[in-house]
Amino acid sequence: MEYSPGKEAFQKAVAYSSAQERHFFVDFFYAVFVLLLVLRWRLGAKYRDWAERASKWRFLQVLIFAPTLLLTVAVLGLPADLWDQSLARSFGLSVQGWGSWFSDWITNQLLMLIVGAILVWILYGVIRRSLRRWWLFFWLASMPVLLALFYLQPLVIAPLFFKFTPLAASQPALTAQVELVVRHGGMDIPPERIFEMNASSKTTGLNAYVTGFGSSKRAVLWDNTIRKATTPEVLFVFGHEMGHYVLFHLPKEFAISEAILLVLFLLGARIAARMVSRRGQQWGIRSLDDWASLPLLLLLLSVFSFLATPAFNAMSRHFEHEADRYGLEVIHGIVPDAGQVAAHYFEKSGELNLADPKPTAFDKFWMWDHPTRPERVRFVATYDPWSHGEPPVYVR
Repeated sequence: MEYSPGKEAFQKAVAYSSAQERHFFVDFFYAVFVLLLVLRWRLGAKYRDWAERASKWRFLQVLIFAPTLLLTVAVLGLPADLWDQSLARSFGLSVQGWGSWFSDWITNQLLMLIVGAILVWILYGVIRRSLRRWWLFFWLASMPVLLALFYLQPLVIAPLFFKFTPLAASQPALTAQVELVVRHGGMDIPPERIFEMNASSKTTGLNAYVTGFGSSKRAVLWDNTIRKATTPEVLFVFGHEMGHYVLFHLPKEFAISEAILLVLFLLGARIAARMVSRRGQQWGIRSLDDWASLPLLLLLLSVFSFLATPAFNAMSRHFEHEADRYGLEVIHGIVPDAGQVAAHYFEKSGELNLADPKPTAFDKFWMWDHPTRPERVRFVATYDPWSHGEPPVYVR
């Protein structure tokens, strides 16, 4: 079985994918341009002077400097965000009005300012204590903050943007079917950890995800997925998300991402020191431990993160492929013709989400954090170890 959307859906998906590719690269270069403008206009130095005149206490200085600089960068970057939403609206993927979108944008910026101020305070605290190894100490110090955010995301952050309802309350019959899948996988996922999200208030796409850890761990099904997919298809989607937990993808992804970030911090520290010595006076940066060096550090992090995107994507694609396999295995014996069910779901969701039907190798390398739609359809339609007398990989 091959991924074969209808002619109209095919053309629309190709057009959207092309627009998304342009947006992806233009957005990166525009972000670099914004940070270069901030450096050229010496805004870091100007905001530093404001903060230092307002108070001699560094904690109060960061509360003035960091939000002002981060908000300036966000406002200058607003055209790219507007372009992204315009694309989603023009291709029918977003049904969110502009008033609601701006409200979400403002909420997101407020969260960014709070977290950003904390991280900037930690960053310059460790730089002033160790100019040689600050990159290592900041990496270590930032981990608890990131873990706290990951823990709080489903409890505090996500509800600011969407409504979450326990699946058992909104879909009791579906919950009973989901519990069969949970038991087949040997898992203990309480029904109160499974939620339905009102994604349809803002988007037309189909999706689901897992998030959190410890007491905040949960699985979330979009209401669009529940309404537009069949019950067997929803069970496969849930099995896929369950696979992320069973196979420890979340902690593995966090650990690998942190290892990559450590390398990026090291490279950034080396180059930042050289650039401050050569161009610092031009940008109004006294030294690396000066607040005014933040735009430079953000610029280097943006560039290195962009260059590391293929590595992050390759990791994600591997985990997603493993979850596809697990999803098939955990519904085997519960859902008849599980492979065909999964293939039909990927066909349906591919058309609704405007998945690229013919991505190039370059597109996959740079932009895809999931296997391509043709790859996923082909795999689930042909994966059948049981008929060949072979043991499944994960669920036996």
